[in-house]
Amino acid sequence: MKKQVLFSVLLIAITSIAYAQQPKAEWVTIKSANLKCWECKEVVDKYLLLEKGATDGGVMQWKINLLQGEIKVQFLPDRASADGIRTALNNAGFDADNSKATEDAYKKLPPSCKRSEDGGGPQPRKPCHVKPFY
Repeated sequence: MKKQVLFSVLLIAITSIAYAQQPKAEWVTIKSANLKCWECKEVVDKYLLLEKGATDGGVMQWKINLLQGEIKVQFLPDRASADGIRTALNNAGFDADNSKATEDAYKKLPPSCKRSEDGGGPQPRKPCHVKPFY
């Protein structure tokens, strides 16, 4: 009986120590001038799903605000970094804060996902932040 109690206490102690050593998830908010429409959101969602698998769960979840042109990403700092997430967005064709998208990836984006100076984004009387119903 004493061995079972001692074993249980030891197991709880080891579990508590292991749990306490896990890093806390962090959030980063990234602005992107060419993340304004539902089509862009779909491109980013697909790319971040791939990135989530590549970082072994480092990227946990994300929230995209099309009206503000920003994305909030939750990640584990021992598996991913804010700079790595910005680089991933650049590789998907999107500007991320002060870093510009890679040229090849940017060229592959749909026209509505281009920067406003290149004719992309919301057009007058044609909001693109809501997916159209066909």
